Amino acid sequence: MFIAASLDCFPDLEFLDAIELASDLEFTAVEISLHETGIVRPSDLLSDVDRAIQMLRHTHRLEISGYSIELASTGQQHYEDFATLCWLAKTTKVVSVTIPSSPLGTPFNEEVERLEKLVKIGEAEGVRVSVRSQLDCLSEDPDTLMVLCNNVDGLGITLDPSVYIAGPANGKTLDNILKYVCNVQLRDTRPDAFQVSVGQGEVDYGKLVTQLEREKYDRSLVVNMLPMAEHDHRVELRKLRRLLETLI
Repeated sequence: MFIAASLDCFPDLEFLDAIELASDLEFTAVEISLHETGIVRPSDLLSDVDRAIQMLRHTHRLEISGYSIELASTGQQHYEDFATLCWLAKTTKVVSVTIPSSPLGTPFNEEVERLEKLVKIGEAEGVRVSVRSQLDCLSEDPDTLMVLCNNVDGLGITLDPSVYIAGPANGKTLDNILKYVCNVQLRDTRPDAFQVSVGQGEVDYGKLVTQLEREKYDRSLVVNMLPMAEHDHRVELRKLRRLLETLI
């Protein structure tokens, strides 16, 4: 296992500044979010793929642990855009791609069909596609997530333990989904607060690492913390990085 920083941690910075700060905080890898509301907008990358490759390779020797992709496009264009970004992932030597889960209320069969298409597109480029744990989405329940993985061959999970502490699935076991985990995103969390200062929440990092080791997990633990007005953000990021380093 290795530790990475999500660029979501630095919402107010430009891409290169965020990369430089992650390096200054002694992270060795970054997860790059390709979100229309984020630092790197997929529509910009898709409009000039050659320039996108050059930019994404300019990470100050930091490894790219994966991409988190959220597209604004719909219908067939959505799948074509995703295919281009999976090709971009392969070109930049990235094998892990995270996608969002559909909202609660989405018909199960419809979600299976969507995920099957995206996984097939990813596999064509040698990319492993994982669906993210999310509140207010089908993946907020680990039992539903397990059934999705059972029905979509090749689908992985980007596990965010905070969802299962601050959400309605609090108290449910995660044992049955750990074998599908391909990526992990971390912060500290309480049932009444999705993000709190490191050490003030209920995420049992030691237990989680032990469980993942049992499943032979050897990929990233991604620190994904937004700035909190009452805390020094750099201090919080360093605290979690150092804590995780003591466990792996």
